[in-house]
Amino acid sequence: MSISSAKALRPRTSAGLQRRKPSRVNKTFYWMVIPALVLFVILHTIPTLTGMFFSFTNYAGYGEWNFVGIHNYVNLFKDDRILASYGFTFIFAITTTIVVNVGALFIAILLNSKIKYQTAFRGIFFIPNILSVLIVGYVFNYLLSNNLPLIGQALGIKWLSTSILANPDLAWLGIVGVTAWQSIAFSVIIYLAGLQTVPGELYEAASLDGASPWRQFWSITFPLISGFFTINMVLALKGLLQAFDQIVALTNGGPGTSTESVSMVIYRGGFQGGEYGYQMANSVVYLVVIVVLSLLQLRVLSRKEADFS
Repeated sequence: MSISSAKALRPRTSAGLQRRKPSRVNKTFYWMVIPALVLFVILHTIPTLTGMFFSFTNYAGYGEWNFVGIHNYVNLFKDDRILASYGFTFIFAITTTIVVNVGALFIAILLNSKIKYQTAFRGIFFIPNILSVLIVGYVFNYLLSNNLPLIGQALGIKWLSTSILANPDLAWLGIVGVTAWQSIAFSVIIYLAGLQTVPGELYEAASLDGASPWRQFWSITFPLISGFFTINMVLALKGLLQAFDQIVALTNGGPGTSTESVSMVIYRGGFQGGEYGYQMANSVVYLVVIVVLSLLQLRVLSRKEADFS
């Protein structure tokens, strides 16, 4: 037997085994995580579990309460106002998500091209995202209720001569427009990050082959940024399903209850209408709806990514 074979068969020493053991994590890191974990449990987990508990009661937010079982959950599906708020919220969220992503992708491609003052334009387009939602809502409320009708009257456009926010059929379009204007900025940043990962050589090769800009977009750009598209779609829909501030500032749920979102119904009924337990049940159902929709959306879009790759 050779010397090298003998060394290979020699049992490993304890020192050798000790060197291969994974290093222990410093306990300091655990102590750094504990404060954040405690705050999360106190400010998120406990209130969530408490709300779920009260969803099985007739608690009004004050005074005494009794268990009513799944009575609140059954009544939700019989409540026309609740069902109408779900319908409005879905239409608003889906429409705005499409507008935001189409607009953001167009702006991101424009900003990613070789234009002058590129950095300045990126900063300008991001400004709406840093403004307060309520302030933006109240400013546009004034513009849509006062300035826009004057323009409509001057142009002789009848439906634009009065405030669209006072029209039950058009008010939701005003909310979509304002929300999209403010939400596009965040999506633009994500799309810009994705566009910068696309190699420029691919566009050069496609140009030599005679591919049009539209063909380059569908064959090169979109397939390579499909992951960023998925992120934007999921984040946008999830956030817009929880819309509250924009609606409060623009229409406050009106005219009547035509633009009441689920979040507004929960707030009004739970904190102002003495329906705390009932609206907690609504909150639990809506939580499940948002989680299911997000997971379903993520799964479908992830499959589309695989088809592109």
